[in-house]
Amino acid sequence: MIKRINYKTLYIDILNDLYPSKISVCQEILDKKALTVLDILELNKLIFGDEYKKNIQINQKFKSYSRHDILLILDYQKKHQLNNSQLANHFKLSRNTITKWKKIFY
Repeated sequence: MIKRINYKTLYIDILNDLYPSKISVCQEILDKKALTVLDILELNKLIFGDEYKKNIQINQKFKSYSRHDILLILDYQKKHQLNNSQLANHFKLSRNTITKWKKIFY
């Protein structure tokens, strides 16, 4: 049985302990019943700001996406009418990854 990380609790703890001034900015996302990968990426930007930008390349190799997350990202592409390059740049992914996902899921 694979346990999933409870990101909501994790981010609430981070905010309470390290960034109490940013709680109000993140409250709308944290009020959701479940967090998606898009919510988690947004929380990282809101909470860590410049630190997040510096660590993007280091953290990139540790990202993994579930089927649900991939479908959300591909739906985001449709909704915002982005091509593969634009979507890849937005989510800091490879264009080849996007193409591979489209072949698998469409």
